[in-house]
Amino acid sequence: MPTPHLLLALAVVAVWGTNFVVIRWGLDGLPPFLFATLRFTFSALPWLLFVPRPKASWRSMAAVGVLLGPGQFGLLFFAIKGHISPGLASLVVQVQVFFTIGLSLWLMRERVRGYQVAGLLLAIAGLGVIAAHLDASVTLLGLGIILAAAFFWAASNLVVKSLGGVNMLHFMVWSSVFAVPPLLAISLVVEGPALIAQSLRSAGAVVWASVLWQALGNTLFGYGVWNWLLGRHPAATVTPLALLVPVFGMSASALSLGESLPGWKLGAAALVLLGLAVIVCWPVLQRRLAA
Repeated sequence: MPTPHLLLALAVVAVWGTNFVVIRWGLDGLPPFLFATLRFTFSALPWLLFVPRPKASWRSMAAVGVLLGPGQFGLLFFAIKGHISPGLASLVVQVQVFFTIGLSLWLMRERVRGYQVAGLLLAIAGLGVIAAHLDASVTLLGLGIILAAAFFWAASNLVVKSLGGVNMLHFMVWSSVFAVPPLLAISLVVEGPALIAQSLRSAGAVVWASVLWQALGNTLFGYGVWNWLLGRHPAATVTPLALLVPVFGMSASALSLGESLPGWKLGAAALVLLGLAVIVCWPVLQRRLAA
C-alpha cells in the first residue's frame, strides 16, 4: 500500500477510535436515544438528495438501518452514558468480529477452524478480565449492553455481506433513513418529549459539533475513504488496520477524559486485540507461507 493510502487508512482508524470520546461529549448534552436519532438524521439529510439509491432492496436497507440504529448505536450510546467508559467501549464492541464469524458459521454450516477457536478463547479471556474488575468505568450492565450492540453490528455485517458490490457510502446514507423512526419512537417513550425539548434548547456548540461529526466524520469520511481503499487494495491488506481502533479509542479516552489505564485494562486490551489479530491475520499468514 502506498504511503499516502496508508496515511488515509490510519486517518480513518483514528477518526473511528477517537469518535468514542466525541460520543461522550455529545452525551453530556443529549440523552442517548435522541443523540442516536440526530446522528442518523444528519447521516441521511441532506445527502439523500444528492446520493443515488444503491443497488439494494428496500428490505436490506431497512434491516441494516434498524440493526445499526436502535441495535448498535442506540445501545452503544446508552451504555456510554453511564455504564461503561468510552475507551473500554471501543475495545469490547470489537467482539463483533467473533459474532460475525459465529453467525456466518451457523448460517453457512461451515466448519470451525482451530485458529478461530484460539482467537475466540483469547478474547473471552480478555472480557473475563474486564468482568472481574467492575468499577466506575464499567458495570456488568454496561458490558452486557455493549456485547448486545456488537451482536447487532455483526448481524448488519451479514446483511451487507449478502449484497455484493454495493456502493457502501450510498448504502449507509439511504439505510440511515430507516434508523430514524424507531430511534425517535424509543426516545419519545424512554426519554420523553419534555427532556427532548429541553436538551435541544440547551445543547451547545460542542454537542452539535459532536452530532455533526457522527455524520460527516464517522460515516461519510470514514466509510467513504475505507471503501475507496478496499476498492484499490486487497481486503487482507486494509482490514487488519481496523485493529488499531481500540488503541486510538483507549488512548483518546485517557488523554481527553482522564480515563485511567491500570494494568488490568491494558492486559484485557492485549488479550482481546491478540484474539482479533489471530482471527484476521492468521489466514493471510497461511496464504503467504503457502505461496
